[in-house]
Amino acid sequence: MADTERSHPETVSVEISGYSKDDARLVFEALSACFASDRAPEEVPQQLHETRPMVWLGTYDVSDARGGGCPPVHLDSPVQADVQGSYWAVERFRTTLDSMFTVQETCAASGDQERDLHLRLESR
Repeated sequence: MADTERSHPETVSVEISGYSKDDARLVFEALSACFASDRAPEEVPQQLHETRPMVWLGTYDVSDARGGGCPPVHLDSPVQADVQGSYWAVERFRTTLDSMFTVQETCAASGDQERDLHLRLESR
């Protein structure tokens, strides 16, 4: 289906924040196994400051779901994720997150055509 024929946007923007670049890497690797992404496989989160939390970004195309399921991911510490996109895309993305992590929604904002979620991701 051509982009002009799509009835809803299929991309979700994700901001991962926390103190662990390794946990951020695990989250991005898991998401890239499930969806097409703008993040290259060799693009790993870097920790640029020793004590301040970092924010890492990625965009995922939820219409390009990759088969085989998305297994649970073990994190050493909780990770904060801010997810933004259309209602349909965010819901589909959230369903995938629920299969991989224990997800706690800490805040949500909804607009006319877009939804923002602030989530806490922990190991299942």
